Amino acid sequence: MRRTLEGKMIVLAVTGSIAAVETVKLAHELRRKGAIVQAVMSDAATGILNPESLTYATGRETIVTISGHVEHVLYCGDEMAASLLLVAPCTANTIGKIATGIDDTTVTTFATTALGSGQPVVLVPAMHHSMYRHPAVVRNLKTLEEFGIDIIPPRIEEGKAKIATIDEIVLYAERAVLGRPLAGEKIVITSGPCREPLDDVRVLTTRSTGQMGRAIAYEAFRLGADVTVIHNDHFPAVRNIRIETAVEMKNAVIGMIDEGISVYVSAAAISDYAPERIIGKIPSGTEQDIHLLPLPKVIDYALAFPSIRTIGFKLGDDAASGGRDLIQRGASLVVANPPSAMGSETAQFLLMTEEGEYMVHTKEEVASAICRHLL
Repeated sequence: MRRTLEGKMIVLAVTGSIAAVETVKLAHELRRKGAIVQAVMSDAATGILNPESLTYATGRETIVTISGHVEHVLYCGDEMAASLLLVAPCTANTIGKIATGIDDTTVTTFATTALGSGQPVVLVPAMHHSMYRHPAVVRNLKTLEEFGIDIIPPRIEEGKAKIATIDEIVLYAERAVLGRPLAGEKIVITSGPCREPLDDVRVLTTRSTGQMGRAIAYEAFRLGADVTVIHNDHFPAVRNIRIETAVEMKNAVIGMIDEGISVYVSAAAISDYAPERIIGKIPSGTEQDIHLLPLPKVIDYALAFPSIRTIGFKLGDDAASGGRDLIQRGASLVVANPPSAMGSETAQFLLMTEEGEYMVHTKEEVASAICRHLL
């Protein structure tokens, strides 16, 4: 695991939601990324989670009252010993207080100080779904966004609003403290396999898992880019456009180009062929001849626009020569990799640009190299 938060201090402010029980895991994950975590709890939060749990998880004494050490100024004042104030979970009550400048708990005191000093603040709401729809809560959340606070939206599942996952919270924390060097870049990534229907129940597809697209999407997001992923999966934190076939993927890419994008990353195993569609279900046990129809190359649509920086991928035994051809046609960078890379985190990935070639060995390293190339 890359320690993207190495040496960064994060104040983890916890309010009185039942989701507070998840903060022990959150503190552990932030520390695994290299962060120093200082926990702060409101009085209501201590009624749900014993402060000693977070003291153990962070390795630092949990702050439950403001003392003569003026902890809020030390960590979130103008000197900013901390890099980020992360309020997770944050109740509707605390949201309202922060939005209106009320300061009567340890957490709101830290928030007032952080907002006054210009420290980055990430807030993770936690409340029942109906509470999110309350006009005052809607207004307060909008006010907090106007203050420059990053709001991590809840997951709506089975008609219920659930707090964002730990992985998503960590992504937002990374985005807040890493300086957003890719801010202003509108990046579109095609990821994973396509599924081409053969009959009403069968499809032709590839062994692609979407790991590469996920790694690139997360790295671009944590560095501040506006990220859209076109695929048949769902990644948190980024915009997802769901497709099944290569034609649907092509149309989605064209639509995004029309909206205006700065970078296209063709990380998907896009179908080269589609079978001639058979209506109904092919009877089991019968021999079949399948007629394959060639499909257009999606990357060609991006390469037609010189203003778009296009990142290509080539797979197979001739990947290197195919990659050099893409460079000659205008691709900014090409990743050549063997078929064994499908479904595996490690492989021999050859990265090619006009300036030269070099090798990396994991998909995280590929994602990091692509994003460095875009800086």
